Amino acid sequence: MTRWLDKDEQQTWRRLLAATQLINEALDRQLQRDANMPHAYYVILVRLSEAPGRAMRMSELAASAQSSQSRLSHAVARLEERGWVRRERSPSDRRGNVAVLTDEGYAALAAAAPGHVEEVRRTLFDVLKPEQVRELDEICSAIVSAADGNVSAAGGNTLER
Repeated sequence: MTRWLDKDEQQTWRRLLAATQLINEALDRQLQRDANMPHAYYVILVRLSEAPGRAMRMSELAASAQSSQSRLSHAVARLEERGWVRRERSPSDRRGNVAVLTDEGYAALAAAAPGHVEEVRRTLFDVLKPEQVRELDEICSAIVSAADGNVSAAGGNTLER
């Protein structure tokens, strides 16, 4: 039996969709305008910059960036064209590929980060009170924890966009 959303749940759901879409669009516009890169590329560069040796297996990077492997592969190819990322064979098994953030890629990320952080502040944190930030963190944590449980149960990435 379908558990339909009641009026309040429907309103909350639609506001969540609108809020996340507005934030994502604002971040993408800012990064395109100021750094000539889409938000998805910025996410990949950040994940690589935080990884040991600035390198990650492509499959791990896809999961970390909440992307399909094919979409990630396409994005990494574009980042390779810019000289920001290079692909190497995995040193441990020689079958898998590893994405490596280049010095040029790190420099592009470092140049883009201040404007990106300012846009995150403007679109999210500046409109919330400190207690709302804590509540939002708890809410997002609950959602991600539930989704992570689905990832384990399904054996794959259920957060894929």
